Amino acid sequence: MGVERNQDWGEVADVPDGIEWFSSDRAAAVAISTARRTNKTIPPIGLTGGDLYQTLGGSRSAPAAEGTSATKLSIDLGAALLDGNLHWFLAHLVARRSWLRGRVVVAANAAHLGSWNIAPKAHPGDGRLDTLDATLAFSDRLKARSRLPLGTHVPHPDITMRRSKASQWEFRRAAPIYLDGARIAVVSSLSVRLEPDAVEVWI
Repeated sequence: MGVERNQDWGEVADVPDGIEWFSSDRAAAVAISTARRTNKTIPPIGLTGGDLYQTLGGSRSAPAAEGTSATKLSIDLGAALLDGNLHWFLAHLVARRSWLRGRVVVAANAAHLGSWNIAPKAHPGDGRLDTLDATLAFSDRLKARSRLPLGTHVPHPDITMRRSKASQWEFRRAAPIYLDGARIAVVSSLSVRLEPDAVEVWI
């Protein structure tokens, strides 16, 4: 399921001239990061695929033409401090060595991660990141994995869930960090925060 929209969030409008369309969260996040690092305004982002697109209930398989109508939404943006460097993510951050063993930390702006509804209550326009911190026994991990497509893996006593504007974690063993599906760094400490209403997204 996609995000349940209310009358106060999102509007149908004409697609602006020159909008760039992206089929993945990572490609869009790279464009956003480039704008931030060069002190430029983040341009309107058009989405035709990816986990945020799925969370928003997107149904188009091709970009909307300029001048035609599409849905415009104001989306929150995740920011992560990794080894002293700031990075941005559109859909989610994942800290893990493996899905099948060890600690897994997720900071989600979007509900979906591939075929998984990993953060079923995450809403990309509510000013909060949904975080999950899990260290499960192998048998429980397999059970949780089978429930991920429907989002029924939570609540679970060994999965800590929070909704916040900012969070920090420390790892006994440095953990690889994935932003929107791309491995970016390996760190022992992690800080994330949310930038509300930071990106104009079209679907």
